[in-house]
Amino acid sequence: MTENLLIFGGTRGTGFQVARLLRERGDSVTVLVREESDASELEGIGATIVRGNALDRTAVDAAFASGQFKAAINTLGGKRGELPRPDIEGTRQITEAAKQAGVHRILMVTAIGAGDSQSAVAPKVLEVLGEVLDMKTQAERILQHSGLDYTILRPGGMTNDPASGTAIKTEDHNSMGVINRIDLAALLVDCIDDDTTCAKIFHTIDPAITRQAPLQRGENLPDQRSR
Repeated sequence: MTENLLIFGGTRGTGFQVARLLRERGDSVTVLVREESDASELEGIGATIVRGNALDRTAVDAAFASGQFKAAINTLGGKRGELPRPDIEGTRQITEAAKQAGVHRILMVTAIGAGDSQSAVAPKVLEVLGEVLDMKTQAERILQHSGLDYTILRPGGMTNDPASGTAIKTEDHNSMGVINRIDLAALLVDCIDDDTTCAKIFHTIDPAITRQAPLQRGENLPDQRSR
């Protein structure tokens, strides 16, 4: 059956890969895209574009009003130092608008290290990304307390490598690893129609990828290394 899905954060990264996979399986996809963002790749795969900012409740309401949606997918993120954070305030706007629109299913991507998973990450991760992870924790709590049917996926380190097909989701919140974005997107798409994933948080890793992300190894991020 063809489904209609609404995506927030779909112009690049995991969100775009989710949109692409949904279109490949024949689903209709609508994406809220900021006015200044390039939506040509989304248009190229046949996604419907609604212009607006996820921080703007009017724009989020308009996105929900543009169709009858089975679920909404939230892959919003932000840059360090960016305020207000799209992943916090955007999540707040999305959950409230979803309830008003009668959309009960929300899937969201955060990160390992958020919520109850700080013990899974190395001290260097908390040193560099602690503030960001705290904000992702807030976003998770907004969704958890919304009364909606949520699923939260927490990736560890992410790469843009081709799909491996060996990634997994696990409820072991001490697990940490690396995952390809396309494999993360595939796991998310699988969750959409799986009611057993409702009200659960999963860590998403690829056991076949044995290397760790730089911060997990105790290194600085590449652009922070001294010359």
